[in-house]
Amino acid sequence: MYREMGLANASPQSPQDDAALLALVRRGDEHAMASLFDRYSRVVYSVALRVLRDPASAEDILQEVFIQIWRSPEGFIAVRGSLGGWLTVVARNRSIDALRRKRPSETIDDLSLASQYDLANEAERNTMVERARGVMAKLPVEQRKTLEMAFFDGLTHTEIAEMTGDPLGTVKTRIRSALMTLRKAFLA
Repeated sequence: MYREMGLANASPQSPQDDAALLALVRRGDEHAMASLFDRYSRVVYSVALRVLRDPASAEDILQEVFIQIWRSPEGFIAVRGSLGGWLTVVARNRSIDALRRKRPSETIDDLSLASQYDLANEAERNTMVERARGVMAKLPVEQRKTLEMAFFDGLTHTEIAEMTGDPLGTVKTRIRSALMTLRKAFLA
């Protein structure tokens, strides 16, 4: 048969040989299709298996790719590259599409998320911060401002007294009263 096509001296996988086989496939030659399958099925299957990591799914992709060649061999354009390269890209793309189709069917319960943070402790801390903000908003204005200056601005009792002009004992009493109110709110 290859002698009839003028390919007796062509290398087994030359571009001319691929083009001749595709020309025969266009005419419905099953033997030419079998030759293409024998030549490229391992490559197509390997690519699909590497992407999908599932032999059954890789076989499905193999079948889809070769059915595509059988139904529309004109899809391959020789000036863009080799048939083997084109088949590899088609197999890869179809495999990726298959992965994308599978993912939505996975349930969220099967998905585990790794985090370097302890999310439970973080949520508890956020709840406590919100509770503290709520309690602080209810404090008398003088106590709240004095407490904020001590804890958020990092000022000492003496520095607060100097800035506000209040006696040092008053500053200490306000901070102590505010802290006692916060403690009672968290123990309740």
